[in-house]
Amino acid sequence: MAHKPTLSIEKLKDLGTEKLARLVLDEAERNAGFRRQVKAALAAKSGPEAVAKLIDRRLSGLDRARSFVEWDKARAFRDDLRSLADTITSELGPAAPALAIDRLLRFIATHERVFERVDDSSGSVQDVYYQAIAAVGDLVQTLTTPEAELLPDRIMSALGESTHGYLADLTATIAPHLPQDTLTCWDANLKEAIAERQAEEAARESDGWFYSMTSQWAEMRQSIASARGDLDLLLALEAKKRPHMQDTLGIAAQLLEAGRDTEALAWVRKPGRQTFGDVNDDMSLKRVSLEARILEGLDDKAAAQALRWRCFEATPSADILREYLKGLPDFEDIEAEERALVLALENARPEAALQFFLDWSRLDLAAELIVTHADHWDGGDWHILPKVAALLEHDHPMAATILYRALLDSILERARSKAYSHGAKYLSKLAFLALAADFARSTEMVDHATYLAGLKKAHPRKSGFWTRVEQDK
Repeated sequence: MAHKPTLSIEKLKDLGTEKLARLVLDEAERNAGFRRQVKAALAAKSGPEAVAKLIDRRLSGLDRARSFVEWDKARAFRDDLRSLADTITSELGPAAPALAIDRLLRFIATHERVFERVDDSSGSVQDVYYQAIAAVGDLVQTLTTPEAELLPDRIMSALGESTHGYLADLTATIAPHLPQDTLTCWDANLKEAIAERQAEEAARESDGWFYSMTSQWAEMRQSIASARGDLDLLLALEAKKRPHMQDTLGIAAQLLEAGRDTEALAWVRKPGRQTFGDVNDDMSLKRVSLEARILEGLDDKAAAQALRWRCFEATPSADILREYLKGLPDFEDIEAEERALVLALENARPEAALQFFLDWSRLDLAAELIVTHADHWDGGDWHILPKVAALLEHDHPMAATILYRALLDSILERARSKAYSHGAKYLSKLAFLALAADFARSTEMVDHATYLAGLKKAHPRKSGFWTRVEQDK
């Protein structure tokens, strides 16, 4: 097979300017987004103002557009948005960061109208706006102090009444790079705006639910408080939220880092916005890990270790076990690890135990678990089980056989015709594994020949599958 040439700046230079210009021109004629980037690059030769003028025309067009973008044009539309944001960042940003930030803010402000025009269920258009926000954060660091001092007013002017949430995201991105005096002034202005808006809303006749900007402005104040190192203000603002909206773990982590362990313990134990995974009751793994570290900070190591072990008993976790073993005296960790492995094998939730053994690099115990619970595995878990089966093929063929059979049975029972190619591959693997699997180990598992005969009897009319099987032989 011929070796494909690798593209690089040096190799492209060897083509010569005329050849490169022809390639660029040809691609620009085919690709509208690329054509706009080329025009911006050419405009940059006349200075940043020329680039800004070109960008302003594109922003005006985006702002005026109202037609709905059909599904077959959504990808091109997204690429055009990304091209516009990239042009602002790459062509205008290096020469005039303040001008570039103004255009990025104007671009971000188009999001509400854009989302009304396109189905963004995949989130790909939203990602373009998040990339623009990140670009603003990079450019802020290149501003002069006088330019940075003007930025809060520009942000509020462009996005101050945006309901989507990008205003808070933008604030969190740029606040760490603004002067302290600017942050103090911005916080004061937001505090005043919140008070005024709340007074207006309180006087309004109740006509049902309405969105209030005050929650987003308060979130901005928290980002500013973090950038200023004002933990007390951050706590006061968090405490004003409804309990189920409070980021109790985030606040507890910051208090622990600040050495305020007693307050941290109170926050980590509060009910709040628990978004860190699910184990029994409210014992999220990250909450347990954080609480244990806080307890150790309060010199209550016994309580910290007891908490970790209770968590492991509920849901085997490699991270929790590592923390538990690390906290044991020398020579006690080996016995504790063996006890933990036995406990995981006996866990009532085989899926959690399987993940633990994979994370702990004990494929032998993962295989034992699979064989012990041979009828438990759901072949509908196609995003997990094939990877596990592949890991076990070489040294643990019986366990791999169980998983591949579960996957194949699910495909055929549900008549998932689009997955027949995968099913044929699984059947081929099963035939190979049959040479090594010891079916005598299980009184319930039939050998491969019997299993295959059962498939043919149960699914004789699934011709699409059997045709794929013949093709793969």
